[in-house]
Amino acid sequence: MDRSTLHAAILAAIPEDGGSIGNQALFESLRRQFAELDEDEFKAARDGLIDEGLLARGKGRGGSVRRVEAGPRIAHSLAEQALSEARARVAPAQVAEVSAGYLDSRGAEPVELGRPAKKAGRKAAAPSQAGTTLQELEKTLWATADKLRANMDAAEYKHIVLGLIFLKYISDSFAGRRAELERRFADENDDYYLGDGDPELLTAELEERDYYREVNVFWVPEVSRWEAIRAAAKQVDIGKRIDDALSAIEAENSTLKNILDKRYARAQLPDGKLGELVDLISTIGFGGDASQARDLLGQVYEYFLGQFASAEGKKGGQFYTPASIVKTLVAVLNPHHGKVYDPCCGSGGMFVQSEKFIEAHGGKLGDVSIYGQESNPTTWRLAAMNLAIRGIDFNLGKEPADTFVRNQHSDLRADFILANPPFNVSDWWHGSLEGDPRWVYGSPPQGNANYAWLQHMLHHLKPSGRTGIVLANGSMSSSQNSEGEIRRSMVEADVVEVMVALPGQLFFNTQIPACL
Repeated sequence: MDRSTLHAAILAAIPEDGGSIGNQALFESLRRQFAELDEDEFKAARDGLIDEGLLARGKGRGGSVRRVEAGPRIAHSLAEQALSEARARVAPAQVAEVSAGYLDSRGAEPVELGRPAKKAGRKAAAPSQAGTTLQELEKTLWATADKLRANMDAAEYKHIVLGLIFLKYISDSFAGRRAELERRFADENDDYYLGDGDPELLTAELEERDYYREVNVFWVPEVSRWEAIRAAAKQVDIGKRIDDALSAIEAENSTLKNILDKRYARAQLPDGKLGELVDLISTIGFGGDASQARDLLGQVYEYFLGQFASAEGKKGGQFYTPASIVKTLVAVLNPHHGKVYDPCCGSGGMFVQSEKFIEAHGGKLGDVSIYGQESNPTTWRLAAMNLAIRGIDFNLGKEPADTFVRNQHSDLRADFILANPPFNVSDWWHGSLEGDPRWVYGSPPQGNANYAWLQHMLHHLKPSGRTGIVLANGSMSSSQNSEGEIRRSMVEADVVEVMVALPGQLFFNTQIPACL
C-alpha cells in the first residue's frame, strides 16, 4: 500500500480536539477501509508519524495515539494529496469522492478528512450489577439445582451450572471494568483522560483489549457478554449460543484455551429449561470489588464441590478439602517463593490460599510458580479457571491425567508441595509402576496409595524444600503390607519433621479421621 495514503488515513481517523484513539480501534477502523492492511504495516506507519512529530502517544495505558498541534492542517493537505494519487488504485467501495472523505466499506457515512466525524449516540456501558452475598448465592445455587435435578444426575448438572456461573462472572467483571473506564476517560484529572472526543471513537476505545488485560480482567467478545446470552435465553438454540460464547472467550483468552466445558447444545434438557436457568443465574451479581468477586466465585466452586460430594458418592476416597485444613497447611509451610506443586490439585484451593498468604505477608505473587496435576476433568477445569481469574500463571499439564501413570511434571523439583490426595485408594496400581524410581523408601502396597503419594511428593521435592500432605489418620500407624517398613525408612532418613493428628469430623462427607 502507498505510504502517503496510509498516513493520510491514520491522521484522518484521529480526533482533532487532543483526544486519543486506541491502537486496536485505529487499526480496525483502517482495516475497514483497506482490507489488505496487516498489523505490522499499520504499526510501521503509525510509528513513522510519531517519529515525524505528527502524532504522539496518548495518556491511556491501553496503547493509544493523539495528534500534535500541527496535526489537523498537515493531515488535511496530506489527505488531499494522497487521495488524488490513490483514486485510480483503491476500490470505489472503499474510498468515496465525497468531500475527500473515507467511506466505511460497510456503508457507513464518510468521515471527512481534517474535520471531526458526525456525533453519534454513544453506547452506554452495561450497568455493573450489585454484588451478591454468599448466603444469597447459596439459595440461588440450590434453586438452579432444583431446576435440573429431575432431568439429570448431580454430576451432570454441576457442569451445567458452574459453566454458566463462570460465564456470568467474567461478563460482570468485564462490564465493571468497562464502566470504570468510561468514568476515567471523562475525568480530566485521570491518566486515562481522553478529552471530549467523538463518542464513536470513545466507544471504540472501550473495546481496547489491553485496558482489561492489564488488570487481569478477561476480554469478553460481544457475543459472549451476559446481556447477549440473557436476551437469547428463550431461543430454541440457546445451548449452541452458549457453546459459541464459550468458544469465543477461549479464542480471545489464551489461558482459557481448551478449558471451558462446551456441553450446552447437547445437554438433555426439556425445552425452555436452560433458558430458565439463564434467567435465574442473571440474578447473581459479581459487581463491586474485584478481589471480593474472585473470592465469591472461588466460594461457589468450593460450595458446589462440598455439596455435591455426597450426591456423587465420591468413590475412592476423593473428598472435598475443608478450607480450615487448607489454611492450616499453607500457614505451616509458608510457600512464599519458588515452585509450588500440588499433584492432586482439585479445584486449586491450595494454590489460591497460597496466593492469599503471600499477599497478606507483603510478598509478591510473581515470586512463585504454580504446578499441578488433576485426573478429574471437571475439577481440572475448575482449577484452571480459579487460577486464571486471579491472574496467576500456572502449569496444570496439558490435560487431566493420572499422577502416577501419566506424571506430567516428571522433571519438576519444587520448593513447596501441598496436597490432600484421595484417602486409601485401592485401585491405583498399574503394572508400569513396578520398580518406579519414585519408590526410594520401598514399593507401596498395591491395595493402598497413601505411601505412593508420600514418595511421589518426596521425589519431586528439592533437597531444601518442604512438603505438607493431608492423609488418613491410619497412615501414621498402619503396618499392613510394606507400609510400616516404608514409614520406618522415611523416619530414619530424616525426611519427616512432624505428624499432626487432626480433630474428627472435619470433612464434609466422610468420618475418616485425618492427619498432616
